[in-house]
Amino acid sequence: MIDLLPQFLFNGLLIGASYALIAVGLTMIFGIMNIANFAHGQLYMLGGCLGYFLTARLGLHYLLTVPLVVLVVMALGLLLERTIFRRLRYEPAMSSVLATVGLAILLENAARVLWGPQPEPIATGFSQMPIQLGPVFTTEARVFAVVTTFGALLLVYLFLNRSLLGTAMRATFQQSEAAALVGISIDKVHAATFALGAGLAALGGVLLGAIFFVYPTMGTTATLKAFIVVILGGLGSIGGSVVGGLILGLAESLGTLVSSAYKDAIGFVLVILILLYRPDGLFKRS
Repeated sequence: MIDLLPQFLFNGLLIGASYALIAVGLTMIFGIMNIANFAHGQLYMLGGCLGYFLTARLGLHYLLTVPLVVLVVMALGLLLERTIFRRLRYEPAMSSVLATVGLAILLENAARVLWGPQPEPIATGFSQMPIQLGPVFTTEARVFAVVTTFGALLLVYLFLNRSLLGTAMRATFQQSEAAALVGISIDKVHAATFALGAGLAALGGVLLGAIFFVYPTMGTTATLKAFIVVILGGLGSIGGSVVGGLILGLAESLGTLVSSAYKDAIGFVLVILILLYRPDGLFKRS
């Protein structure tokens, strides 16, 4: 059993990094726009299904498909922010919540009509033969997913801390009224936030879809896991989302050592424990 520990840790790292990728986008949308986006998992699903469509039906190479999917879903995010959420900005919070629930239902059923209900794999062109990295056996697709995910998280960190738009987003994150008073365009910040959050979710979908399968209802579970991660890390904490995602992924992977039947229940147990002893999550919003 001890010999298998590095393998389970690597698998947990892969899944946890993907959880973190999705949750960072959700946390940015919640922290900056004050929207609990229940359609976030459907944007993740859309990334996976678009990846399948572009590779299987249009014949594009997977390495070209990944950035193209992210750009398409980011453009959709811009459109959704402009046509729906900007109009609801000053309405009661429940209006935005209901809008995201309706959007989730719309996207899921649209995907069912366009691509069918059956699970489909994304063709990557990578070798299916296992490769050995020390004590860990994995595949090229999994290595690509891990490297790309952590690379994307690093780019998001650099963007938020080194660019003018990222600085404006952090200022709006901390105090939107003060940010508006010093000349920051809240409209542009909200549009960029929703687009970036949508793009991160889509990236998670097209990466994990190459390892598992894609199907129209996969977004429901992703939304649930993303909210678990956000609660674990602390509402509004981007760093907490990364840590929370890694914790959940590692906990689920190590939990399969006991029983894979209870893998999905581990997240709920962690949330209950965190809320009991740290109601604000592991990291408070700063």
